[in-house]
Amino acid sequence: MLKDLGGLMKQAQEMQAKMADMQSQLEDIEITGVAGAGLVTVRLNGKGAMNGVDVDKSLLKEDESEILEDLIVAAHADARQKMEAAVADKMKEVTGGLSLPPGFNLSL
Repeated sequence: MLKDLGGLMKQAQEMQAKMADMQSQLEDIEITGVAGAGLVTVRLNGKGAMNGVDVDKSLLKEDESEILEDLIVAAHADARQKMEAAVADKMKEVTGGLSLPPGFNLSL
């Protein structure tokens, strides 16, 4: 049984190293969210930090501010959803599809 525990600990350490590598790679991923048929785009990295916002000049009118605000929020939500899916895919690569129990945290 002790041998099995040693093997399990080694696997956990290897997975933790892979997780650390994946975490550093997430900063290099760029996800683009779009709203208003492309009038607003938001760029996030894989950790959810916003890298930029692009707004079509047609929305830069004084009476359009509420629409612009809503489109920025929608574009961010779109990017966030895509980012979470990309992170989940990376996580599957690291864990080999292993389903971890709730509360089991391999992050550093």
